[in-house]
Amino acid sequence: MKIALIKNGLLMLTRPWLWSVRPLCEQDLNPDPFAQFERWFRRARRSLSLEFPEAMCLSTVRPDGFPDGRLVLLKGFDHNGFVFYTNTLSSKGRSLAEQPKAALTMYWEPLQRQVRIRGTVQTVTADEADAYFASRHRSSCIGAWASLQSEPLRERAELEKRVLEFKQRFKGQPVPRPPHWSGYRLKPDEIEFWQLRASRLHDRFVYTKNEQEKWQIQRLYP
Repeated sequence: MKIALIKNGLLMLTRPWLWSVRPLCEQDLNPDPFAQFERWFRRARRSLSLEFPEAMCLSTVRPDGFPDGRLVLLKGFDHNGFVFYTNTLSSKGRSLAEQPKAALTMYWEPLQRQVRIRGTVQTVTADEADAYFASRHRSSCIGAWASLQSEPLRERAELEKRVLEFKQRFKGQPVPRPPHWSGYRLKPDEIEFWQLRASRLHDRFVYTKNEQEKWQIQRLYP
C-alpha cells in the first residue's frame, strides 16, 4: 500500500511503513552472525514482494585497482562462509584470482533491511562444484559452456550459434561441468546488519572478530 504526499508542489507516493518502523536493538540480535543472517534470510524468502531474495551485489577490486560490482545469487551458506558460482575466467573471476577479497551486499527493500559482508574468498572443492552444476537446469549448463563471459560479443547470433553447437555436442548425455566454471566461498571477517529508521537515523550493528576469534557486536552511527 502507498499513500500520497505533496512535496514542493508535486504529488509523491510513499509507503506508510517508512514512518513507523520497529527498532532493531542489540538484544534482538543472535550472538552468532550466521544464525542472525539465517533468521533474516528466512524472512526474506517468505516475502512475496521479493522475486530474488538471494540476489547480492558482489564487489571486487579489478587488477587495475578500480572497484567492480555485479549481482550474483547466494547458493548456500554456513559457518564456513557464503557461496556463489560463476565462470572463473569472467571479470569477477580474474579479479578474485588477483585479489581474493570481496564484499557482498544484500538489500531487501520490502523488509527495510540490508546486510553487508566482507572477507576473503577461496574456490569451493571440485566435488561441491560438480554437485551444484549437476543440479542446474540443462539449458543453464549449456549456457555455461557457450558463453565466453565478459568477453566482447559482436552480435547475439554468435552466442546463439555457440549454444546450438554445445547442445549438439552433449546431445543424449549429461552436460559435464566446464573446467572454467566453479564456485567461490567468501569467509567473512565482518558482517553488518542494517535496518531502516525514519529521518535516515537507521539502526546498524556490525559483527567483527576479536583477538580470540570470537564475534563481537558494535552499534554504528547511521
